[in-house]
Amino acid sequence: MNKVMSNKWFITLYLLPALLLLLVLIFIPLLLTGYYGLMSWDGIGEMSFIGLDNYINVVQDATFWQSAGHSFLLALFSTLSLLLYLAVSLILASKIRGATIFRKVYLIPMLLSSVAIAQLWIKIYNPSNGMLNTMLGWIGVENPPLWLADPSIVLYSIFIPILWQYAGFYILIYYAALKGIPETIIEAAKIDGASPLQIALRIKLPLIMGVIKVTIVLAVVGSLKYFDLIFVMTGGGPNGASEVMASYMYKLAFGSYNFGYGSAVGFALLVITLIVTYIVRKLTADKEDIQY
Repeated sequence: MNKVMSNKWFITLYLLPALLLLLVLIFIPLLLTGYYGLMSWDGIGEMSFIGLDNYINVVQDATFWQSAGHSFLLALFSTLSLLLYLAVSLILASKIRGATIFRKVYLIPMLLSSVAIAQLWIKIYNPSNGMLNTMLGWIGVENPPLWLADPSIVLYSIFIPILWQYAGFYILIYYAALKGIPETIIEAAKIDGASPLQIALRIKLPLIMGVIKVTIVLAVVGSLKYFDLIFVMTGGGPNGASEVMASYMYKLAFGSYNFGYGSAVGFALLVITLIVTYIVRKLTADKEDIQY
């Protein structure tokens, strides 16, 4: 009995630094964000308690819900892009010539910062001398789109570099999962006459389904709180056409110095993300997980 208690104390002691970091860096800031949402505060002067007024205004704020719609659209695109990443991973995991080179190429975006990627794609989308419009001019397009200035397409224009940025991350995860499948299973399927497509769909995908479910959660949650590349490329413009929840929160707090309302928007973002994460986990959970 004393030995069991001693082991528990040792486990608690080893976990204590991590728990303290979580408490100081995550849980306390989250609670403070919810608290500041109850205040009228410019971030510098004194705070005045206004109750739930900021949270009521968030619910009635059309701009917030527009930015939330953009975040959910990004989450949808990110989730659908996982199919492309998975297909690429299946190809790279097969024994094809040049697969090693392609694996290294897909990791390049992971080595770049979001600011560097944003600046790169701003140059590509430049309407006068950008690479994209120059190539469109070569094939006879006289009036190419204003990729980052047209409200009807700016959001989709930003989605492309975001998906490109995280392609290597998800491809690497899928590739590692596929390489973890025992080769004996694949060889047995080949002996039974299974085609490469049948092996991919009926053997490889079911065996890495747990990894796929995790990446779905990562893609959805990451999209809902995404901020940096969008803010650098467009700042949420033009006219809020590319605004997302995180950039809207940043503008309110640090642009308009309305920290109380900005905190309320940030706390609403947290609540929405938690609800969506719970729903996604329920939808992707196995029967055993649900019963548990």
